[in-house]
Formats: sequence, structure tokens, C-alpha cells
Amino acid sequence: MVEQPLLRDAPRPVALASVVLLGGPSGSGKSTLAASLPGPVIRLDDFYRDGDDPALPRDAAGAVDWESPLSWNRARALAAVVELATTGSVTVPRYEFAANAAVSTYSVSLDGATSFVAEGLFADQLVAGCREAGVLADALVLSPSATRTAVRRFARDVSEARKSVPTLVRRGLRLWREHAQVVRRCESAGMRRHRR
Repeated sequence: MVEQPLLRDAPRPVALASVVLLGGPSGSGKSTLAASLPGPVIRLDDFYRDGDDPALPRDAAGAVDWESPLSWNRARALAAVVELATTGSVTVPRYEFAANAAVSTYSVSLDGATSFVAEGLFADQLVAGCREAGVLADALVLSPSATRTAVRRFARDVSEARKSVPTLVRRGLRLWREHAQVVRRCESAGMRRHRR
């Protein structure tokens, strides 16, 4: 499915709130930081594509590349962020990594807040769209050390039984090597580096 950009000539809805986008490598502390900030949170990882989606990127062996932005539904995520900012509430999918699918939905409401957080691995993919929609307050990329991030990520993924341990080890080594690349990608999209 081709993702359509926001229409530049369409009247822009008045924003009730603005969004702080939090990006960075998996395990860098985005969810922890988001929970400590005021206002509601949209978990952008809930917008991964289901495992049977034909649009999922695959390698030569047919395995899904979950680290590619193409494994994630940018258009739906951007629409949800703009909807919350301009209407005050939105219903979003609840994704379970063990199931490789969205298994339910949940509601996010401003409840009077004038800002909210949207956090996830691919938050950088929303910077331009949120700025164009007039709802961007700030965009930060978290960049703790690659080793610290890898340890934290592995502990989280094992405790949540996201995948088998051998899969998590293989994925963890790949993400450790790609850590700096993810941070650079986010900075290139206009995110400010935030060390914590």
C-alpha cells in the first residue's frame, strides 16, 4: 500500500496539544522516559505490521526484517498522533510481539493535557509529518551506550517472552552493531540527541 502524504492544501485542524517524539535504539529507555513525563503516551511500536502482512520486508531467506522502517505502518501511526493532537482522543492497536500481530485496541485521551509523548523505534519517521501537521513540540533521540542498551533490551525481551532466547541473542548482536546507525538516522530526521 502506498502511503499518502498529508495534503498541503487542506485546511489544517487546530491542535489541542502537541507531541514530543521519542526515538532511539530498542532498549534505550524510551518507554521509561515517556512514563516519567506528563501527559498521555502513544506506543508507536503498536503500529508494527502483522506477521502475515504482504508489505513486510523480508531477507533472501524469507525472514521478516523487523528492524526495517518498512515493517511498521508509518501512515497509521502518523494519523493516530495527529488525531490525538487535534481531537483529544484516539483508538490505537495493541501489538503483541510474541503473536506478531495486533491483538486488541486501546484508547488514549488528552484529558486536558496540552502535550503528549509518542515513543518508539521509528519515531524519527514521524518528525516531518508532525511538523507539517503543526503538532510537533519536540523530537528527541535517546543515545545511551550500545552495550548498556543491549543488556537492558535483552533483559526486557526475555522477561516479556517476546521471542525465543536464541532469536533474541541473534537480534541483540545485530542491534548492538547497528546502535550508532539508528541514532544517526534519528538525528538526520531532525531529532535532538538526549543522553540519559
